[in-house]
Amino acid sequence: MDETEIQPAPSSLKAKVWLHFGFYRMLGSTALDMTHTVCKLCKTKTKYFGNTTNARAHITRHHPELSDTDQSQPPAADQRTLQCFTKLLANSERAKKITRSIACFIAKDLRPYSVVENEGFVCMLQTLEPRYAIPSRKFFTETAVPQLYNETKRKVASALTKTTRVALTCDAWTSRATKSFVTFTAHYITDTWVLESRVLQTRVMHESHTAVNVNAIFHSVANEWELTVSDLVIVTDNAANMLAAAQIDNLAHITCFAHTLNLAAQRALKLTTVSRLLGRIRRITGFFHRSAIANHELLEKQKLLQLPVHKLKTDVATRWNSALDMIERFLEQQPAICAALLSPQVRKSGSDICTLSETDISNAEEIASALKPMKDATHIMSEDSTPTLSVIAPLHAQLLHDTEAAGVAAADTPVIREIKQAIHDDLAKRYSSARDKRMLYSASFLDPRFKALPFLTEEDQLEIHANVIAEAAALERQVNSEEAEVESETPQQEGPAPKRRPSALVTLLGKTFTEVSVVRRSASSRAEEELKKYLEAPPVSVREPA
Repeated sequence: MDETEIQPAPSSLKAKVWLHFGFYRMLGSTALDMTHTVCKLCKTKTKYFGNTTNARAHITRHHPELSDTDQSQPPAADQRTLQCFTKLLANSERAKKITRSIACFIAKDLRPYSVVENEGFVCMLQTLEPRYAIPSRKFFTETAVPQLYNETKRKVASALTKTTRVALTCDAWTSRATKSFVTFTAHYITDTWVLESRVLQTRVMHESHTAVNVNAIFHSVANEWELTVSDLVIVTDNAANMLAAAQIDNLAHITCFAHTLNLAAQRALKLTTVSRLLGRIRRITGFFHRSAIANHELLEKQKLLQLPVHKLKTDVATRWNSALDMIERFLEQQPAICAALLSPQVRKSGSDICTLSETDISNAEEIASALKPMKDATHIMSEDSTPTLSVIAPLHAQLLHDTEAAGVAAADTPVIREIKQAIHDDLAKRYSSARDKRMLYSASFLDPRFKALPFLTEEDQLEIHANVIAEAAALERQVNSEEAEVESETPQQEGPAPKRRPSALVTLLGKTFTEVSVVRRSASSRAEEELKKYLEAPPVSVREPA
């Protein structure tokens, strides 16, 4: 080895550390001895393994004055290699972000905590980020998800404090494990006029479902979320305990319209003719669900008859529309069902199963036709992402009109008349109080789609118009009075007080009222008097803006 002169590193080595290191030539040759690097400052030889680790360590230890300026970062390829073998610290920002996303996944998709231990889930995360160490199930149970809950709860509570009115929907239900739960959802309008819905809580209810206990839960929810009970609007089902619980505090209460439709339809389904027919259809559909041979034969007949390849449906006791779906699917597949039941293979396993008679088929078609308006009304309420109170009165009035005895068509069969009568009798007793009517009609009047209130008599229309306008004027006077009290406590600037103008709400209501009450102005005297008092009231002194 020729140690007389240090040769510079090959041009392929581009790290800045090679400015201070080189190689000796091999003795008797022009080739470099690549087994050791040589420090140009102190002539020290260090073992060379194809990287700059030993050279950098020598600079840091023996020439620290050069480490800050000359010791550069490893190449990008080396950095990626190091990162792949360096685990993320649990308190690093990326690790926190991944952990939070897993907690969101568990909460939003209702996944069990054990999902973090599933082999497929672990493999997916290791593929996406090999450096991330998945925390234990206990960590998500006791730390990550509770932190996410507390953070979300603070945001929802903050939003609730900024709104003036909150509606609560309450629903009691029983799980498959026969545990009773009650869920509360809050609905409110933001400052930007966006209707928001937030589930506040789902809690176990071990107590008896009496009106007193349910009312106590109302107060518990209100206290936890800092809501005023008297300002709440409660939406529940038609259960007697829910109605009585709302009456204890005389709360603004409205029953769920979808549940009201369900009760009316269930009453029709309990008619003798209807229930017997449903039992026959249910027996046939259940047979095809239980028998693999019959199900295969039905599939073959569907293809042969060029019918849609659909499975038969069986109704569920708690959902009335499932009975209608079962009837409609049976009528759709009736030719294939009849052919399948007559096949020798099926008759061996179900010799006691018979298809429906012509009379039964006709009755099934009539039942489906009679229940179709109820299904349409249910879809209108269910498909709307933000259903509002204004839809109830028009739908309720239309269903009553379609099912009343005077509106029954002469061509209707006895079965259809019986169904319509049962539905009408049940719907007629719903939303019949003066308080419910005023609330529903006022909401419909404020909805541009129904502001003309075509389902009411002219006299009732004018009365609702007058009541809404009078209430708006009263609210405006109250707001102006509160503002006047605040302004009176602050020094006023010189100059005449500006004349007060009616709010945009009162102006809009007055315009709407004028449009729909041209014919009978005399009946609107109450609203005109309220507006006149409001507009002619002495102007409130308002301080000029600086």
